[in-house]
Amino acid sequence: HVQLVESGGGSVQAGGSLRLSCAASGFTHTRCMGWFRQAPGKEREGVASIYVGYGNARYDDSVKGRFSITRDDDKDTMYLHMIDLRPEDTAMYYCAADRDLGRCLAVRGGSWSSLTQGYWGQGTQVTVS
Repeated sequence: HVQLVESGGGSVQAGGSLRLSCAASGFTHTRCMGWFRQAPGKEREGVASIYVGYGNARYDDSVKGRFSITRDDDKDTMYLHMIDLRPEDTAMYYCAADRDLGRCLAVRGGSWSSLTQGYWGQGTQVTVS
């Protein structure tokens, strides 16, 4: 049973920081992982992705220089380190993971949509005021 569990969300003031975690279980040979977010009334958007084992990270322009995606292979846990948070970062944040080689190569090449076809977590809320 594949499970992705996010944690670390919360309410912070603008300029603050948070670290989101995504723990994976029942899932082997993960090839790519990433973070998406969805604000009320807006479409879901890709935030950051990583091609596991190679360190290829990609970021949406809106978070470059402020967000950093990492993964602890031993713990099978992915993180999103967020600094200099802004009110426009307020959203539900979801982690996604996949092991399909073709889709993950597309993710490595910059595709967000390819990462949406794998597994999802339940989300963690980030509120910046």
